[in-house]
Amino acid sequence: MKRKVYIETSVISYLTARPSKTILGAAHQQLTKLWWDQRISYDLFVSQIVWRECAAGDPDAAMKRLQAIEGLDVLAVSEEMIQLAENLITQRLLPTKALEDALHISVATVHRVDFLLTWNCRHIANPLIQEGIAEYLELKGLFLPIICTPEELLGEPYDERRDHDRAPWH
Repeated sequence: MKRKVYIETSVISYLTARPSKTILGAAHQQLTKLWWDQRISYDLFVSQIVWRECAAGDPDAAMKRLQAIEGLDVLAVSEEMIQLAENLITQRLLPTKALEDALHISVATVHRVDFLLTWNCRHIANPLIQEGIAEYLELKGLFLPIICTPEELLGEPYDERRDHDRAPWH
């Protein structure tokens, strides 16, 4: 069975953007494209939040982003997820300005995906923030997906180098 990956908007932005003039931006773009070429190994998901964010901004850039996610399964956003996102803000686990980020985390959590893929290392792929969110979610009987960047998810998910190290329940 393929692992489930929720793709946050920053990944699509790096995938479709014009070549970056910065070293870090160019590296993120290259790593994202490498991962995208391996996406067949996973079941991919986005949400209406991702669609809305991809549609914003420059019309030509938006069209490229929307074309990239066309055909991906769209996870529903429920009142429960919105409330959970608001709770992450009111519990001061994320800043008020990060409500959209909290929504991505909530959608991925409630839908029980395996990985939340993002380049947002300020509010989402931040281990200090993840620690508090994971503790809060555990008290609610929920579990935070593994949050990582495309670079961290590169490689074959079941290659021979790792099969002997995998836990028996996989």
